[in-house]
Amino acid sequence: MIVTLIIVCEIGFWVLLAAGLAVRYLLKMPRAGMALLLCEPLLEVVLLVVTALDLRNGADPSWKHGLAALYIGYTVGHGHRTVKWLDGHAAHRLGEAPKPVGPPRYGMARARHEGKVWLGTLLAAAVATGLLRIAMWYVGDPSRTGSLESWQATAWRAAGIHGLIALTYAVWPKKAPAGTAAVSPEATKEPEDARR
Repeated sequence: MIVTLIIVCEIGFWVLLAAGLAVRYLLKMPRAGMALLLCEPLLEVVLLVVTALDLRNGADPSWKHGLAALYIGYTVGHGHRTVKWLDGHAAHRLGEAPKPVGPPRYGMARARHEGKVWLGTLLAAAVATGLLRIAMWYVGDPSRTGSLESWQATAWRAAGIHGLIALTYAVWPKKAPAGTAAVSPEATKEPEDARR
């Protein structure tokens, strides 16, 4: 049941996102579209409540509960960035906004960008760990919660690997090809029109 709910939440995320952007830009109802986009976190709340009820009703903690915690953590850490990116592109394609500027490609500007993305992964690991710790406390039987502990290690292993990859951009910054100007950090900021 938990795995099915995770799939439903993922599908619901994309359906709500598409509906919110369509209402916002195609129907020209920005507030109603924003209201739909703000409903996205409710999916994670539903998943969290169902997972807690499953454990309360005597289900043995398993990989399904760990996966639910990681899914919620990922959504908290990276969901906002994903929605913002898609909103900028929808504003350009469906609205009057200019094309959003992509992430910097070279030098320390790229390293800073990768560092910010990695902070989202750190937040995801912290949220997942917090949820897993609460679940272990809730179950109250260390002999039944070993699988949840292994998911904590998985979350931090993923954050560590992502951190090492992000660090490579700072240690070995990619140089702009000859004849092209390096993009400044100011040029990589999203246009104001794309944020509306």
